[in-house]
Amino acid sequence: MAASAHLASQRIEVQEDDPVELLYGRGVTDGLPVVPPTQERVARMLAATARDPKEEIGTIGPNYGRASVEKIAINAVMAGCHPSYFPTVLAAVEAICEEQFCIHGINVTTFSASPMTIINGPVRHQIGVNCGHNAMGHGFRANATIGRALRLMIINIGGAKPHEITKATMGHPAQYTFCVGENEEESPWEPLHVEKGFRPEQSTVTLFGGHSPLQINDHASRSAEQLALSLGWTMAGLWNHKNYPLFSDTVLVVCPEHAKTFAQDGWSKHDLRQFLYENIRRPLRELRPGVNGGEGAGVSMLRTPKKDRPPPTDDTLFPKFPKPENIVIIVAGGTAGRFSAAVQGWAGFDAGSRITTKEIQT
Repeated sequence: MAASAHLASQRIEVQEDDPVELLYGRGVTDGLPVVPPTQERVARMLAATARDPKEEIGTIGPNYGRASVEKIAINAVMAGCHPSYFPTVLAAVEAICEEQFCIHGINVTTFSASPMTIINGPVRHQIGVNCGHNAMGHGFRANATIGRALRLMIINIGGAKPHEITKATMGHPAQYTFCVGENEEESPWEPLHVEKGFRPEQSTVTLFGGHSPLQINDHASRSAEQLALSLGWTMAGLWNHKNYPLFSDTVLVVCPEHAKTFAQDGWSKHDLRQFLYENIRRPLRELRPGVNGGEGAGVSMLRTPKKDRPPPTDDTLFPKFPKPENIVIIVAGGTAGRFSAAVQGWAGFDAGSRITTKEIQT
């Protein structure tokens, strides 16, 4: 697409010598400086896709602004994306616009939820996505700007601005950007996108509505069972230590050293999920409101007897995770250090957000 090609978005003639300050004044940043989206820069971004700039990918809540390819390109420029990232950004927007992802709820909850972007497939190497050391940290343009582009679109297209529509009680740093690549080369298991039915040679983005990561240290466990118990009982405190079961998915980011421990004992992802589901449980007597804290909402929903089971007693064990499949497992991070991480989800299932995967059209 030539720089002189027609763009539909509003143009602003900048008289000031500092367009960054102008963009601050218009309220279109995330609090950090943005790249001025000149016509030439936007045209270069659009040249990375064959899609029509006027095509609408979907709407972004809570204001349900229309996310056209052109508007997406503008925000990708502002975030600092290289044009080669644009197909990945487009796929991520397709995911957040799916009704099942419920970007409206993620943007207006007081919970401080934020989209977590997980990238799989060959595109990781093609555009320089970091999957190794500091995988969820700073220092890599692709990770930093792809996640940031989503945040800018949530603000500028979706209208989710703090102190206005967004009312997150605490917020967290990953609301600026949260993008990670799965370290498929260091994983003993099939990668996330293959689990979801894609071929290894396909590239995908997976969006998860979650909170900030909780790092889990375990340098001592040398068997799969010991390590699973260590990870699981640390994850038992997610949301609240008495919230059994969780009412969302959880992403478990397993570091390569921990993944090797599981692989040495022949454990698959399925084995790890099943073990966590069956063993991370507590009796009702420990979960009632007022016992070691007032919180206990998760149990209150389970007190009503169901037709296929008797009423729970104080000895009834409740699982932390609703079902094994509600534990999403990826491998990421560096090859040195036995630190994994857990990302708790916002409300899930039919009442909240469901993890959503889209293919990247490169």
